Amino acid sequence: MELEFDVKIDTGILYDYLLRHTYASAQGILGSAVGALGVVAFFLNGYPLYLILGVILLGYLPVTLYLRARRQAFNPMFQKPLHYRMTEEGVTVSQDGEEQFQRWEDMHRAVSTGRSLILYTSRVNASIFPRKDLGDRQTDVISAICTHMPPAKVQIRT
Repeated sequence: MELEFDVKIDTGILYDYLLRHTYASAQGILGSAVGALGVVAFFLNGYPLYLILGVILLGYLPVTLYLRARRQAFNPMFQKPLHYRMTEEGVTVSQDGEEQFQRWEDMHRAVSTGRSLILYTSRVNASIFPRKDLGDRQTDVISAICTHMPPAKVQIRT
């Protein structure tokens, strides 16, 4: 088995990744819960301060994540396509003559969003595969991930 494909990472793809990564963490869940409680407290008590705090907490994270994605999209690494090669041993990513290899057994987990497949190479680093760039290879990529990673580490929906 060998799969090769190119992906282009833009602001929208980075924002999608950051939303998934953040809202799947304790910090994202807690921030949303506290913000929602502020809005609920406003409707129960009528204190405008609760509404203001709730809206700030609920709106702050998505706005800052978008600004971060937009800033990261200007990183020279994301200006050119990334080339991926999946083999029986692992995944190689290359760009401008530089290569990095990650063994399947070292992969942290694999998840999906509506726009991307995300292969975590550590707790905070990931390879992002936009579904639009995978095209008809999407099924093959999912199959490769599911074949080489333990089921407990794979949370991909097609």
